[in-house]
Amino acid sequence: MAVSIAPISFAPALADLEARDLRRQRRTVHRGKPESAEIELDGRRCIDFCSNDYLGLAAHPQVVEAFIDAARMHGVGARASHLVTGHQAEHEALEQELAAYTGRERAIVFSTGYMANLGLARAVAGRDATVYGDQLNHASLIDGGRLSGAKLQRYPHADAAALEQQLATQESGTALVLTDGVFSMDGDLAPLPALAAACSRYGAFLAVDDAHGLGVTGATGRGSLEHFGLSPGEVPALVGTFGKAFGTFGAFVAGSEDLIETLIQRARTYIYTTALPPAVAAATREALAVSIAEPWRRERVLALTRRFRELALAAGITLGTSETPIQPILIGSADSAMRTSNALLERGFFVAAIRPPTVPADTSRLRITLSAAHRDEDVERLVAALAEILQPE
Repeated sequence: MAVSIAPISFAPALADLEARDLRRQRRTVHRGKPESAEIELDGRRCIDFCSNDYLGLAAHPQVVEAFIDAARMHGVGARASHLVTGHQAEHEALEQELAAYTGRERAIVFSTGYMANLGLARAVAGRDATVYGDQLNHASLIDGGRLSGAKLQRYPHADAAALEQQLATQESGTALVLTDGVFSMDGDLAPLPALAAACSRYGAFLAVDDAHGLGVTGATGRGSLEHFGLSPGEVPALVGTFGKAFGTFGAFVAGSEDLIETLIQRARTYIYTTALPPAVAAATREALAVSIAEPWRRERVLALTRRFRELALAAGITLGTSETPIQPILIGSADSAMRTSNALLERGFFVAAIRPPTVPADTSRLRITLSAAHRDEDVERLVAALAEILQPE
């Protein structure tokens, strides 16, 4: 009996996304002034309030020079995976500096944050394990749990009591708890002390992705763990990325000697991919050093964040509880969020509309991010534009 296989057609799904204002569009960006927040977007000059370059390091002269010097010395590619001939001196030095920076025994560099989370989850959680994750976790943490082969359970956002109830019902196997430190779409911090306490009581392994906390949060910018005063023993695995506050590209996991050695042996997203370009590792080393040597950058972005909130609240703009440089403004429907984003662009500000599936249905929003590269007047003019656009009709 012949089997009739239906041909694949992508057009209906794309048309459906378009009709619901959910189709994503790439935009071509040119940066005429690399160290400023000013960009040219599809030919229109505007101020970028979407970037995750919180400390303004992506175009820092020392970081750029480190990249150029290393590219001249090592070339532009690593040529192989870390376990073949790709692990070079710049990678080794960066890993040692990251371990010292985070106060951990050892660190391992991954090519992306997504790969770090997938590799960590699969290496730590076996098929007899249960992976627990916050409902608003980043997609890489969710996918890490799914692809690990373990049972996956989600707990309500930032609800440590609910997590503890779930842990109490687990009958066998190991438990891995995955959470963001700073949630990327809401800017709020996970209740890490309560999560760590629950994990300690039930013997669960806690891993925190602090991509948006490192470099900014905490007394010296060591992230949400420093903010809460948590030790490596309380949070055994720390994931960080270089593409946010440090302005480069790539990611790492820091933890105990045994954890990192296990990742080297078992993390498929580390073993089976080309290593990060050594020039990127060199630039990241310099960015890390600059972030420590120039604490005013962290102080500046946090001061701008406080100024934005002060002005926005005074203008009657409803904000969430975030005290981090991520400042979402909830709009609701996807089409309203798009209209608001476009209205801001017409006034010279690029603030992307964040829509499902990145955020839950009916919670589309503007995700405003502050950077040390912004000027006071940029923030003041943005708030004035928001107040004009969002005022009740």
